[in-house]
Amino acid sequence: MRDTLEFLLYDWLRATDLTARERFADHSRETFTAVLDTCERIAREKFAPCYRQLDTEEPRFDGERVHLPAATLEAVNAHVESGMLAAAQDYELGGMQLPCVVETAANAFISAANIHVGSYAVLTTCNANLLQAHGSERQREVFARRLFAGEWFGTMCLSEPQAGSSLSDVATRAELEDAADPLGPRYRLRGNKMWISGGEHELRENIVHLVLAKIPGPDGKLIPGTRGISLFIVPKRMVSPDGALSGERNDIALAGLNHKLGHRGTTNCLLNFGEGRWTPGGRAGAVGYLVGQPGEGLRCMFHMMNEMRIGVGLGAAMLGYAGYEASLAYAKQRPQGRPMTAAGKDAASPQRPIIEHADVRRMLLAQKSYVEGGLALELYCARLVDELHTGDAKTEAQALLEVLIPIAKSWPSEWCLEANSLAIQVLGGYGYTRDFPVEQYWRDQRLNMIHEGTHGIQALDLLGRKVVQQGGAALAALAQRVQATIERAMQTDWAPQANQLAAALAQVGGATKKAWSTGEPEEALANATPYLQAFGHTVLAWLWLDVALAVHGDADFAQGKRAAARYFFAYELPKIGAWLDVVARREPLCREIKPEYF
Repeated sequence: MRDTLEFLLYDWLRATDLTARERFADHSRETFTAVLDTCERIAREKFAPCYRQLDTEEPRFDGERVHLPAATLEAVNAHVESGMLAAAQDYELGGMQLPCVVETAANAFISAANIHVGSYAVLTTCNANLLQAHGSERQREVFARRLFAGEWFGTMCLSEPQAGSSLSDVATRAELEDAADPLGPRYRLRGNKMWISGGEHELRENIVHLVLAKIPGPDGKLIPGTRGISLFIVPKRMVSPDGALSGERNDIALAGLNHKLGHRGTTNCLLNFGEGRWTPGGRAGAVGYLVGQPGEGLRCMFHMMNEMRIGVGLGAAMLGYAGYEASLAYAKQRPQGRPMTAAGKDAASPQRPIIEHADVRRMLLAQKSYVEGGLALELYCARLVDELHTGDAKTEAQALLEVLIPIAKSWPSEWCLEANSLAIQVLGGYGYTRDFPVEQYWRDQRLNMIHEGTHGIQALDLLGRKVVQQGGAALAALAQRVQATIERAMQTDWAPQANQLAAALAQVGGATKKAWSTGEPEEALANATPYLQAFGHTVLAWLWLDVALAVHGDADFAQGKRAAARYFFAYELPKIGAWLDVVARREPLCREIKPEYF
């Protein structure tokens, strides 16, 4: 993995070019590589050894405390001590001013080794980044600074038992208590939040929850829809204006732990806010401090949600990568079967490693194309973040990120899950046992298709918003980048693939127009998920072609990259025709079928 990561980082994305910018002037390839070394070492020494343990020894709630294996604390301590939670932040915040693309590359080692433990840090960093962008000066100083330092950990609290992805139906109430509190307008919150990762533990002395809730209108009723949603900082333990813990517990109670298919080492919680278990300030109600303005909660939260979507995509790619490496190692040493000749098999001849069978190579090549393509996608998005923050073409970078984020979250979640499934298949019967890690990779991976928005939600976002907003500006920006790669490839041996990609891009554009040709959202969006799949495959074909153009020489490493690119064009890109067909003709079946028919 390390050689591929460095190739993508340095040879393809040219990360060292960023050191010419003022913000990154203190860095060099040597400092970037040192960061990679550190995270690779932590992943190997602290994260990987407890991966299986955290799966079998799930978090346990005794009614008062949540119990976690000691290895969890050892791993998160090592992560915090590395400084990676604030890696991209300013020096004065304790950061390293690392480019986002380098930070993402370093975090890839953590995700591959133990995504359970890594989740605590990802949530904390994204929480702090949101507060740094949208919080008041005091909120940044008291909360964000401690989160970046890893003194406290953070969460995001969106979903509710009755409202999963439908955030417009959030029913948690926030009633004003003191508009002049130094930490921000102080409210009392009452409601329930479900599926909260990292929602309760004792890994740190405080947990900072970012909670979506609604402020009632003058009539005392909650405003319907997303307009009424506001965002609040709700700490587990009460905090004084100077950031010291007051000793009081906020009115947040753990109602229970959810026990999921995978990610078992990350606590996943149902939290009750304001039920009166604790009485901060002598009264019931969870104390929360308003972030930004009333009614702007969802806009602020999208800052964290978009970061988390890239984080989920990276985690998905790396779980796929871990499975690929495990199945590749197995295929090289597992003897089974003999060569087939015109005269049949010679049973007396020695067995050969299964990697010599064409179908096993097919499964390995498919995995390679999915996981390395997924990693390339996440690093490309991270590179766009650097352009957005420090580059000259900020408008273009923003447009590209807008249209790519649904793909960055969803594509690895689906196709690296398929990679994990193929890894199990390569191992045969052993793949289904817990003697090998590939079954756990698959279980951990399966959650990523719903983390931070289901496939259907991402599809609606892509086709319903991203490709049509501002007259299709984001789609046009992406098409321009794809076309530039096509033009470069036309001058090389990759011209056939370039022509294939050009045809795919035209298909996507044509289907987009036909989907919306009647102007009826229900008709356009009924087949949004096939559109998402086709769009994602087109994006990955583009990235593979671009990566292939950066490969030089005839070493095995280079030939492997070319083979994976050829595989994607030969076996994967042709799939988009069937997906786009139902989109273009606005196939009505799923929209019109009656519930009674099921």
